[in-house]
Amino acid sequence: MELYQLHSFLEVARTRNFTRAAERLHIAQPALSEQIRRLEEELGARLFDRGRRESPLTAAGKVLAERAEGLLEGVESARRAVLDVVGLRSGRVVVGAIPSVSACLLPPVVAGFRAKYPQVELVLVEGTSELVAEWVENGRADLGVVQLPIATQRLASADLLCEPFVVLVGAGHGLAGGGPIALADLAGEPFVVYKGRAREVALAACLAAGFAPKIACETGELETVRSLVGAGLGVALLPQLAARRSGGECVCLPLKPPGLTRQLALVTPRGRELTGATEVFAQRLVETTRRAAKGAPLLPAASDSSYPRGPQ
Repeated sequence: MELYQLHSFLEVARTRNFTRAAERLHIAQPALSEQIRRLEEELGARLFDRGRRESPLTAAGKVLAERAEGLLEGVESARRAVLDVVGLRSGRVVVGAIPSVSACLLPPVVAGFRAKYPQVELVLVEGTSELVAEWVENGRADLGVVQLPIATQRLASADLLCEPFVVLVGAGHGLAGGGPIALADLAGEPFVVYKGRAREVALAACLAAGFAPKIACETGELETVRSLVGAGLGVALLPQLAARRSGGECVCLPLKPPGLTRQLALVTPRGRELTGATEVFAQRLVETTRRAAKGAPLLPAASDSSYPRGPQ
């Protein structure tokens, strides 16, 4: 049984007519009929009830049609995967990331990847660390960048960056001209809170410093946080990536030691082999992140684990 025979068989099954199927396949009708005859001989069963106008499937033909569709889809999937691995001439990579990463860390990686591999479709999806981990686990995303820890054991992770939190204040705030501050010094300040995993870390740190922050506003939009802080509504405790593009209306202040950090990590499905395009993107992400860590006031990754390659 040859793949071309299955392809021809399915075309006849779809059109229910040998003449129309031959036209779509761009072959002569006698040649198509001969292909089907040989297939029937090999299987020992009649596949079509041949008629002048229509040739519907027999019971045996219906069984073969169900299996043949899946078989040809699998062959096509394998072909695309091989092309992806060999030359990155095709393929699709879906990357999930938390907002601060997608806004501040991914753009140079995406730009460099698209410039070198323009035929690979690249899709970015944005969400909380929990959502990104879920997307990678269920296959909606091929890889993701999250804030650790993650609850599931079905994902392999590799440390990317241990990032400090900073205090974001308006340019006219009394603290704006000073140096590093202690978290306890913010006890009397209203807070603009950024929703997500960063919120949990910030609130827990305030409680550990001896006070419950007065929350003036909560939002899931980084730009809104920056605008509200710049307008004097309150201060914000943010990861440094999230506070980077704050403009002239805000000032970033470091925290006094021991400070506060979060660990960013690359996550991939445990036990699932990465395609060539996904693996290349992952490596570029790791390299870009570590270069940024050396050139910017960001802390190095907590460990030097490489990105996951294949089954973990």
